Amino acid sequence: MGLAHALRDGEEFGRALGGRRPAVFLDYDGVLTPIVDRPEDARMTPDMRRIVHELAGRCPVCVVSGRDRAVVQDLMGMHDLTVAGSHGFDIWHPERGTLRHEAATGFESLVADVGEELDDGVGWLDGVQVERKRASVAVHYRLADADAAERVAALVRRLLTERSNELKLTPGKMVYELQPNLDWDKGRAVLYLLDTLGLTTPDTVPLYLGDDVTDEDAFRALHGRGVSIYVGDPTTLGRPTAADFVLDSVPDVAHLLDTLAR
Repeated sequence: MGLAHALRDGEEFGRALGGRRPAVFLDYDGVLTPIVDRPEDARMTPDMRRIVHELAGRCPVCVVSGRDRAVVQDLMGMHDLTVAGSHGFDIWHPERGTLRHEAATGFESLVADVGEELDDGVGWLDGVQVERKRASVAVHYRLADADAAERVAALVRRLLTERSNELKLTPGKMVYELQPNLDWDKGRAVLYLLDTLGLTTPDTVPLYLGDDVTDEDAFRALHGRGVSIYVGDPTTLGRPTAADFVLDSVPDVAHLLDTLAR
């Protein structure tokens, strides 16, 4: 049995919200913008920016992204939203500034060393892009040929073996992301934000929209206490999703958010 559609099965979606005010958590790539070949080209459209701005005037809105927090703020063209960057390692609030938590520091030299090894080992290959982030290093290979992609995979495997106690792999769409091996992810970040921002009242319901495997941590974290939406075609995943509902595309997301903003 497939997931209910948050737009086409609007009555079921409405029942899940239960008349409560949503606290909206949004992944960036694949949710607020389509997936693109070059990460730096993933910019929100003016229409999506308007919708998110209007929604933030009615309820709490937070962007939860694997990208560096400052990078996603620049791509959004918005600096007045709460943003959890680097999979929640770097959280910023427009009034309170940086929100410190247990996994926020202590990994800088590890990330720098891993970034150097990836740059030297595969960063020069055609179609491979090494992206250094505050709390991780991502290796994009969407534009690489099969041989280059395998060389990337081999180096990632070696680093994970050599630094098995220090690193963990966060898989994504045509990207490997190496992070400090800490018990922290998008799900933990969302739960932290709910508590820290006082969003645990009975009249508030967390609503999370995501499209990637890293968003499954948030879907699971909110099971039984919120509503989660997978953006995309779940039949192509090759794995189950913990989401409650589905939306087909970024335009569907815009439609839903616009409806919530009214």
